[in-house]
Amino acid sequence: MRRSLHSALARVIPRLGAFNLSPGARVLLKPNLISASAPPLACTHAEFIATVAAWFLDHGCRVSIGDSPAFGSAISVMARQGIARAVRGMEVRVVEFASVVPRRLPSGISVGVAAEALDCDLLVNLPKIKAHDQMYVSMAVKNIFGIVAGVRKSWFHMRYGDSHLEFARIILGLQGLLPENITLADGIEVMHRHGPMHGDLLALGCLAGSRSSVALDTAMLALLELEAERSPLWCAARERDLPGAQLCGIEFPLLTPSDFSGSGFMATEILNPVRFRPLRYVFNSLRRVVLALRRE
Repeated sequence: MRRSLHSALARVIPRLGAFNLSPGARVLLKPNLISASAPPLACTHAEFIATVAAWFLDHGCRVSIGDSPAFGSAISVMARQGIARAVRGMEVRVVEFASVVPRRLPSGISVGVAAEALDCDLLVNLPKIKAHDQMYVSMAVKNIFGIVAGVRKSWFHMRYGDSHLEFARIILGLQGLLPENITLADGIEVMHRHGPMHGDLLALGCLAGSRSSVALDTAMLALLELEAERSPLWCAARERDLPGAQLCGIEFPLLTPSDFSGSGFMATEILNPVRFRPLRYVFNSLRRVVLALRRE
């Protein structure tokens, strides 16, 4: 698998244009490490992460892997999901998103984000393509919500969960905080029908890359033959008339969405509320505290 992935990356990455590949450049891989207890299909695949890490190491970069999982630590998720084993022997550093810095979004909302996600020369967004019962699909833009540190993600669900579109605007606003970044999406074996934790496997066989998270999401919505208007994140991008929000403005140097027609991908018919129930919020917060104490 790794050999075929490396060959695919060698075709895709050079077509993303120029970005920081200077010797010693600090590259942070930001996969979807949702939880150690999640099924492997819910996380970015271990071999996918390892192959991307190897590609950047081969180009003289210093590579780190980091995320702020919904539960547990990045180290525990990587161990449980086989990622630590996949990168064993590589000069790769695992970073916990633990240091919080305040930032202000274009909407004026203040958010605490992980300093580790901002302190790099290049952030490589490695989302898992999957259905999402609250946001329709989880792809490149949604994966950046992981830079919000720890329990603050749950608090945002409680504070701004009245509207799917309002919540999407907040997630979209995080894009402006990022350092230079590219996206390489794991669409090889995707989760469909339901998500982000418990859906069904669909072999899609797609590795997607872009300099724009918005453009990648727009292209993937077309590729999966989904109605873009049902995605709150896409609607928020179209509302702001962001580059990449219109399929007609996207170039496809390799395969096009139509090459994947008939994949059979399905997303939820009715979105669940974004706002967590109060008891769930309290439980999640307490669970994070317990897990943090166990690590000490």
